[in-house]
Amino acid sequence: MLRSKTLFLGLALAATAVLTACGGGDDGIDDRIGLSKPSVRVIHAVTGGPNVDVLQNGSLTSMVNKPYKFVSTYFNVETGNQLISFNAAGTQTELARSSLVAATGHKYTVVAVPGASAAETVTIDDPFGKGLLSNKARVRSLNASFNAQNIDIYVTLPAIDLNSVAPTFAAVGYKQASPASGQDSIDLDGNTTYRLRITPAGTKTVIFDSGALTLANNADWLITTIPSDGIAGLTPNKIKVLVARGDDESQAGLELVTTQ
Repeated sequence: MLRSKTLFLGLALAATAVLTACGGGDDGIDDRIGLSKPSVRVIHAVTGGPNVDVLQNGSLTSMVNKPYKFVSTYFNVETGNQLISFNAAGTQTELARSSLVAATGHKYTVVAVPGASAAETVTIDDPFGKGLLSNKARVRSLNASFNAQNIDIYVTLPAIDLNSVAPTFAAVGYKQASPASGQDSIDLDGNTTYRLRITPAGTKTVIFDSGALTLANNADWLITTIPSDGIAGLTPNKIKVLVARGDDESQAGLELVTTQ
């Protein structure tokens, strides 16, 4: 018993050294061993939408008057039922809401997305299953483009021919995450330059090309596609990408437009 405790302590101390060296983000030992309090972040991904106030269980939070591209840091919540809502800034007018049941060790992302006629929400449950000593980047996708309702997403080295590879995230439907909510993000090598390309599902016709992107060690990215023109954007397959970076404390998403 003593030996097992000593081994665990040694691993924990080693992990502490690794995580301290990495810096930034919300990626502590308690997160990696599944003992952290549940936490939530919110994202304003409604292109052209009004600034918003964020409410938790009906009470106004410190997140007020936040514009498009706002990505909050994770904040702890109690286990059990939680209601996250978005109001037009400075008003009682609710734009969208999401209910979730928070569980220990899980992280939740509530995204305000453009619907065909009004804002809607998508909630993603991330169990955050990551090894103590891993420095891999974690990546997940979300299709919030009602004008591109089934897409394939490729995250590859820049020179890769798409005809030679399968999609990283295949046939992602509108308002669907991949991997699905409740499953872990995928792991990719960090400290590496990638290229993000998107096609209509089942084709190799590129409708979005990011050019070169660098994914850092221990990065935690949510890649969200949205209509380029927001709620009014009905042109088929005209999209852009908002990247929420869990390893970045800037509270602003990285907006990408196609290089094509």
